[in-house]
Parts: sequence; structure tokens; C-alpha cells
Amino acid sequence: MDDAERPGSGEQLWSVFEFARRYRLAKREENRLLMLYGPSASLRELLANAQRHSLIS
Repeated sequence: MDDAERPGSGEQLWSVFEFARRYRLAKREENRLLMLYGPSASLRELLANAQRHSLIS
């Protein structure tokens, strides 16, 4: 990870597993985020890229 990809000093890294649990993401979405970022990422990145699918069609 180069300096351009590093979160800013004020950004906290989150566990992708914890983020997925807290935001009730499907396992498939959790795995997609893991493929994108690995085990941790900034909250801003996770919020910008997470997709929740409604159970109601």
C-alpha cells in the first residue's frame, strides 16, 4: 500500500468482519469487501463501497 492509498491520520481502520456484522451485510458482500481491501479498511472506504440488499422486493 503506497501513501496515496493509506488512510489519513484521523481515519480509523475497521475490521471488515466487524463492519459486516455491525451493518448486517450478507456473507457474499462481506467476502466481496474482503477481496477488495483485505481484513481491514477505513470506515469511509467501507461505507462508500458496501452494498446492502433488501430482503423485501
